[in-house]
Amino acid sequence: MTPVIFGFVVLLAAAFTFLNGFRDASTSVALAVRTRALTPSVAVLLAAFFNFVGALLSAGLAVAVSQAWISLPSGNGGLSILVAGLASACAWGILLWWRGIPASSTHALVGGLAGAGLASLAVGGTGVGGVDQSLLFQVVLPLVLSPLVAYSGAFMLVYPATWAARHTQPNVVNHRFRRSQAIAAGAVAFGHGLQDGQRVSAVLLLALLAAGYADPGTIPLWVVLLSAVMMAAGTLFGGWRISHTIAYKITRIDPLRGSVAQIFSAVMLFVGAIGLHWPLSTTHTVTAAVLGAGENQHFSVTNRKLVIRIVGLWLLTPLATAALAFVLALAMTPFAR
Repeated sequence: MTPVIFGFVVLLAAAFTFLNGFRDASTSVALAVRTRALTPSVAVLLAAFFNFVGALLSAGLAVAVSQAWISLPSGNGGLSILVAGLASACAWGILLWWRGIPASSTHALVGGLAGAGLASLAVGGTGVGGVDQSLLFQVVLPLVLSPLVAYSGAFMLVYPATWAARHTQPNVVNHRFRRSQAIAAGAVAFGHGLQDGQRVSAVLLLALLAAGYADPGTIPLWVVLLSAVMMAAGTLFGGWRISHTIAYKITRIDPLRGSVAQIFSAVMLFVGAIGLHWPLSTTHTVTAAVLGAGENQHFSVTNRKLVIRIVGLWLLTPLATAALAFVLALAMTPFAR
């Protein structure tokens, strides 16, 4: 059964990556489309290209992430945990996409793996073993704190940006920041590829190790290519439902504030992926940065009911995927032995 379950892991990982590009990648260029810095077709092509490049360059980071997260039990038990975790993350992602709610694929995946591991322990299995003691600081805290940092940083960065443009005609300011926003959109898409590409590659590396098909510390080329191609394909396929929520429904945004939000988001994603090897949610980072930049205005422009609803679903995401993965893992118990 090991090759069969491993095949399911690969299929679900490919589906998860496609959904990630479909749901999350377009958020990197949503503001550029909203402020007319880019046309929708150019924005999608830009996002797909930079997501592909970012995912290709995330191979080394994937090894670090897989070593920092967990070590699964070998054989069918470990592979079953991955199947349940990926399946629950995919199901939750489709549900929130349908409702137009931006939510973190990483939170969904972490919750799914945790719930599947608990189910394995509940039936007398080995569960998720070898959890690194620094997991809290390497995974949980960055995911929780990144929206707060993005909101605060974008809010504060609006001050020097508006001060520098105080004597410039509004149409000139808009034109200049639209140009910078087009560049920043590519940077955010590249950062998204770095961040989310490494997660999928790390999951596949864990599956290879559990099945005994790879050695620790090495990642096959096909894993990197699969992550990059499926993420780019998902981006090209669309996913504007969530982008519409970010660009139009949360807050009122102009080219200056949109550029500030995207520049700060890109910096956070780069620092998290390259400098610290911390997993940051692109969706949470971009959404919080947009909200922070939009809030720094002289009049209220935020849809607070929608924001409260989004934050509530953010908090619910890991719990919901953990519960669903727990049930799925229990159902797979006969195949996990």
